[in-house]
Amino acid sequence: MIRKNNRNTKGRIVSAAWKLFYDKGYDATTVEDIVWESGTSKGSFYHYFESKDALLSSLSYLFDNKYMELEPELANKSSVLGSLLFLNEQLFGMIEDSVDISLLSRLFSTQLTIKGEQSLLDRDRFYYKLIKKLVLSGQEAGEITTAMTAKEIVKYYAICERALMYDWCLCKGDYSLREYGKRTMPMFLEKLKA
Repeated sequence: MIRKNNRNTKGRIVSAAWKLFYDKGYDATTVEDIVWESGTSKGSFYHYFESKDALLSSLSYLFDNKYMELEPELANKSSVLGSLLFLNEQLFGMIEDSVDISLLSRLFSTQLTIKGEQSLLDRDRFYYKLIKKLVLSGQEAGEITTAMTAKEIVKYYAICERALMYDWCLCKGDYSLREYGKRTMPMFLEKLKA
C-alpha cells in the first residue's frame, strides 16, 4: 500500500508541475507552486526530485502514460505497423497540443548535459517495452523483418521519433509535428516489412 501511495504522490507532483509549466511557463513556476497545486509537501517534492530541473526528465514518463492510455486501442488495429503509426500519431498530437515546445527543447538539452539517468534512453520505460512487444508480435506474425533483432528495431524506431521531435524543436514548431510524423514514419516503417 505504501508503494502505491508513493507512486500517487510522485504522480501528483509530476502532473501538477506539467500543468503549471504549461499554464505559467517553466521559468515562472516555482517549487512552492508545484507543492501547492499537487497538495503535497516540500519534503515530498525533494524526496522525489532534486530540483525543478529534475522534473524535466519526467516529461518522458508523461509520454509513457499516453502510451498506457492508448494500449487498449491497439487491439482494434489490423496490423502491427498500423499500431506503431497510430501510437506515433497520437503521441505527436499530444506533444503538439499540450506540451510547450520550450519544455521539450529543455528536455533534449538536459538529456545531453545531465549526469546520471537519461530518461529518454531508459529501456525500462513503458514506451520501450510496448514497442518491443509490438515488434516481436509483428515478427512472429511475419509482418516485420527478422533480419534485425527486435531490440535493434526498437532502437531505430526510438531514434526516428526522437529525431522528428528534435527537428521540430530546432524549427521552433513552424510545422505540424503530427502531420510531419504521418508523412515520415510510414517511409521508415516500410523498411521494416518482412
